[in-house]
Amino acid sequence: MQPDLMTTKEVAALLRIKQRKVYDLAGAGVIPCIRVTGKLLFPRALVQSWLVRHTHYGAGAGAFEPRPPVVAGSHDPLLEWALREAQTGLATLFDGSLNGLERLAKTQAVAAGIHLPEEGDDAWNAGHVARALAGMPVVAIEWARREQGLILPAGNPAQVKSIADLAGATFLPRQRAAGSTVLLARLLEDAGMSLEDLKPCDAPARSETEVALGVAAGKAAAGLGLAAMARRHGLAFVPLARERYDLVMCRRDYFGAAMTRLLEFTSSAAFTERAGSLEGYDVSGLGTVHYNAA
Repeated sequence: MQPDLMTTKEVAALLRIKQRKVYDLAGAGVIPCIRVTGKLLFPRALVQSWLVRHTHYGAGAGAFEPRPPVVAGSHDPLLEWALREAQTGLATLFDGSLNGLERLAKTQAVAAGIHLPEEGDDAWNAGHVARALAGMPVVAIEWARREQGLILPAGNPAQVKSIADLAGATFLPRQRAAGSTVLLARLLEDAGMSLEDLKPCDAPARSETEVALGVAAGKAAAGLGLAAMARRHGLAFVPLARERYDLVMCRRDYFGAAMTRLLEFTSSAAFTERAGSLEGYDVSGLGTVHYNAA
């Protein structure tokens, strides 16, 4: 089995170039990459998609190819509900932020929801979009600001106050392509820790709901998830980050019937009430354009 994340050396071997050139490509935002615990890692699927676009079709390939009516990427309970209530006709295939970008690159989805931290204060998503979808006419619009943190058993019996308190504790991880996995690595690095300091469960949670249900069932001492999910299931919560969840799509699809119907629905009283009932959600910036490829 090939690893999901490649090192600089492995990418250099794949592309048959020097490692220094790989660093240059990453620094220029040309090749898809993430920074984890101080070093560069390259999602294999996104690098392969990048190669397909630029080797066989050229920049911008796939922008005008037919796309299935699917919203991919990271799970968001408010988005999942709104897509259904607005009768958009769009199905969901939530399997992580990085997976969503991969599916967009391969024309396997019409949009993707992502929440990927960038270097710098309050920096989210744009760099990942630029690298993963280089040359494609895509736009990223804000969906919501969400409070992410530790979901803990009801009453927080272990009196956990920070991620450092979880050293050696069982932890319910997310799948490797999830934005929460990238955020967890960043939070651990800030705390002087690494994934090796936790005891991850064998089977990852594949949605925000599964994190809360797993902790509630006693499968782990904690998981990283949304404040809204902790509250819904009567669990304790320790806030760690205020993240931005964006919707990424081709500009053409932004003006399509399905997205128009979704965005019009966000102005309704039903949507306002639903968003207000979710703890840790802020939709005041919904619709703000944070990335618009040239």
